[in-house]
Formats: sequence, C-alpha cells, structure tokens
Amino acid sequence: MSDYGKSPDGPGTTGSFAGSQNFVGGLMLLGIAVLALYLTRDLSQGTLRAMGPAMMPRWLAIAVGACGVALIVSPFLAHGERLDRWSLRGPLFVVLGILAFAVTIRPFSIAGLTVPGLGLVVAGPLAVVVGGFATPEARLKELLIMGFGLTAFCMVLFGDILNLPLPVFPNALLDLFPAGWSQKAILRLTAAVLAVLAAAVFFILPSRPRSPDAEIIENSGRV
Repeated sequence: MSDYGKSPDGPGTTGSFAGSQNFVGGLMLLGIAVLALYLTRDLSQGTLRAMGPAMMPRWLAIAVGACGVALIVSPFLAHGERLDRWSLRGPLFVVLGILAFAVTIRPFSIAGLTVPGLGLVVAGPLAVVVGGFATPEARLKELLIMGFGLTAFCMVLFGDILNLPLPVFPNALLDLFPAGWSQKAILRLTAAVLAVLAAAVFFILPSRPRSPDAEIIENSGRV
C-alpha cells in the first residue's frame, strides 16, 4: 500500500494529489488563463514597439497558465498540504472588487441603471480597497496606500510608458485642465497626486492595532 498522503508530523497534514492545495490551485489558475486567452482571441496583440490591447493580458495569461501547470505537477513530485475548508469571504470580495473596477472605469449601463465613467483615478483605488477586504487581516490604511500607489504606478506604466489609452478622469473633469495640456501631462499630474495621497495616508492616518479575537470572529463563517 502506498504511503502517499501520510506525514511524519501527524495525520491530516497532507493528502492525495487530487485534494492538495497545489493541485486545486493549479487547476484554477489554468482555468483563468484559458478564459483570458479565449476572451482576448479577437484583440490585436501588436508588437513591442506598438502594443495592442491584447499584448499585456495575453502574455499575463500565459504566465498564469505556466504557474498553474507547475502547481498541478508539484504534488506528483513531493507531498503537499491537503485542501482545507475555505471561507466565502475571499472569493466574494475579490469578485466585488473586479466588478467595482469594471462598472466605474468606463460608462456602464444595465437595466436602466447608468454609472458614469469615473476613470482609473477612482476605479483603481476602489478595486484595491474592495478586493483587499477578502482577508480578515485587511486594514483600511494599508489598502488606501496600496490603492493610491498602485494606481499611480499603473498610470505611468500603461498610459505613459506603454502609450495605452486609459480613461483617467470622468470626462466632465477634463475641462478643468488648461486647453493646451496633453493627455500624458494630465496623466502624469494625476499619478503624482495619487502618489502624494499614498504618502499622506501613510504619515497622517494612525495605524489601528489588531484585536487578538478579530480573526476568530471574522473566520467563523466557513463552508
């Protein structure tokens, strides 16, 4: 009889490959990669000098798929942790964060309800804050710093360096800038303001200590 799934540290620490964390996580990553490749099949990839809209998501999907394959193979090579019970909180807030980004970055309308496009300046931090609460250890101060800082970084990387068209502001606010300003000038100024906001939150807002019983209370609803 095979001893796979047993551990010298005691029962319950490892399991069969089909129930291991690595195997299940790898399947999920592979599924996400396949879905991303399918959804970007009609988009132009372009070249490194003139990147198309599919360049970044497509190669990111390939990288995610490669990580998924590595995770799927790893349980066959070594013992891994078994799949434990999981909380609905994580998937729920991650999905809500993605939806918050999707419905706010550009104008969105469904069933008579219209959301004006707020641009990356709102959609980016909002998605980070909402998705960050997927973990009970989330702190609003840390999420705000990450949201402002990461959004500023994405603006510079994708909008300034890679020249991808990004909706930075609500269209109504664009008239507040001088007529001679270019899109890149507005983008750079916005990124700088977001970086300053991240620094201000870090130095001004107090850090709240974590209660020892908070994690027990927040993790009580598991399936």
